Amino acid sequence: MIIAIDGPAASGKGTLARRLAEHYQLPHLDTGLLYRAVGAAVLERGVRFDDIPTLAALASELDMGSLDAEALKTGAIGEAASKVAACSAVRDVLLRAQKDFAQQPGGAVLDGRDIGTVIAPDADVKIFVTATPEARAQRRFKEFFERGEGTSFEDVLADIRRRDERDSNRASAPLVVADDAVTLDNTDLDKEQSWQWALETVESRLRERQP
Repeated sequence: MIIAIDGPAASGKGTLARRLAEHYQLPHLDTGLLYRAVGAAVLERGVRFDDIPTLAALASELDMGSLDAEALKTGAIGEAASKVAACSAVRDVLLRAQKDFAQQPGGAVLDGRDIGTVIAPDADVKIFVTATPEARAQRRFKEFFERGEGTSFEDVLADIRRRDERDSNRASAPLVVADDAVTLDNTDLDKEQSWQWALETVESRLRERQP
C-alpha cells in the first residue's frame, strides 16, 4: 500500500505521514528533507542558486541514510530548500530515489509536494493537507520559538507566502492537488482531529479495495 501525502509548508503533512507509517508499519520518507539537505549544502558551500550543474551535483551526492531532520528544520534551510526544489535538474536527480522508495515491497508512506502527481501517481491513497497561510505561519512560528530561533510572526507569514508562490508556480512538478486526492483543510483542527480524519480516509480506501 502506497500512501501519498502532499501539501504546502507547515500544513502538518509530515506529522500525519509519520503517524500513518507507524500505524500501518510502513517505511516513511519525508521527501522535503532531501531538498532541505541539498539546500543546506548550498548554504554551507556558498553555492549560487543559479549554478545548476553544481546544484545537481550536490543532489547526486546526497546520502538518504544520514539525514538529520532536526538540523535541517531551520528557517534559512527551508527557504533554500524551496529554491533548489524549483530546479528541474535537482528534481531529476532525486526523482529516481523517491520512486524506488515508493515502489519497495509492501509499500510506503511519502510526504512532500508532488508525491501523488509525480512520484507515486498510482498511490493507493492520496491526501492533500492544507490550511490557511496564517494558520500555517502560526504553527511554524511556534516551532521556531520553541527552538530559540529569533523571528517574528510577520516574517514567518511572508516566508510562507513566498514559498507557496514559488512551489505552486515552478515549472517542474508544481504543487497541485492530484485529481484523485482527498483534501484535508485542518485550519480549525488540532493534531488529533487531523489524525482521526486521515486514518478514517485510509481505512475507507482499504475497505473499498476488499473483494
